[in-house]
Amino acid sequence: MHIPDGFLATPVWATLDAAAIPATGFIVRRAQREFDEARIPLLGVMGAFVFAAQMINFPVGIGTTGHLVGGALLAFTLGPAAASVVMAAILTIQALVFQDGGILALGPNVVNMAILGVLAGYLPFYLWGGGPGGLNGRRRKFAIFAGGTLSVLVSAVLALSELMISGVKMPASVLSVSLGLFLVSGLLEGAITLAVIQALESIQPGFIRRPCRGALVRPGSGEHRRRAVGCGRRAVRFHRPRRNRETEPTDRHRVSGPDADLDPFERLRGDLSAFFLAQ
Repeated sequence: MHIPDGFLATPVWATLDAAAIPATGFIVRRAQREFDEARIPLLGVMGAFVFAAQMINFPVGIGTTGHLVGGALLAFTLGPAAASVVMAAILTIQALVFQDGGILALGPNVVNMAILGVLAGYLPFYLWGGGPGGLNGRRRKFAIFAGGTLSVLVSAVLALSELMISGVKMPASVLSVSLGLFLVSGLLEGAITLAVIQALESIQPGFIRRPCRGALVRPGSGEHRRRAVGCGRRAVRFHRPRRNRETEPTDRHRVSGPDADLDPFERLRGDLSAFFLAQ
């Protein structure tokens, strides 16, 4: 699925390179606005895990191997914007250091796997992953499995389409075999993704948060703020200052509890960040 250099026509890879630059910049800005700072270590851990997992190949047919892509897995654990950033970084390192995918074809690979592949993988979870019952719910399990499968299939179809547009001849038999192998890889991707998510949830229940309905809405819009407020009400507990009439007027807004030692501005900033970044 990593397209090497020399296979795509110049107009194809040049157009996708030009499109990948502003698209990646937009996703980076969105990830900075939406990602919870407390989960930054998780971003590095999951990125390293997916990077290492992509080095492990498994057979999917005679003389053909595949490997975990991990776009849907990153989207479920980090959110779609942060997952796209991590996947783009992984693809860049693979192209520059390991020659896995071309440098001129880096833009098409980023568009196929890091942007559209991640969004396609997150879509089933966004639509069906918020049901009751946690991971024990059949609908949520299906959403995770379908997300892993769909992310591979979308990326594969995009790569095949770009090759065909570039003039690479693919007889019907070769095309059907390629699609069949990608389907097998997608099903394995879905099964592995579901198994990893279940393992993470068994270690730390509630690790995978339910999708917020504002995740795929344009940031800053009224709809995005309305949905973010709804998610915040379900997920965030605010620290309300307690008024003590027996203290001096300067101390009447002192907060008791675990946040008593925090600066009021730091406490307010934490509450607002959690409120608007909660998924």
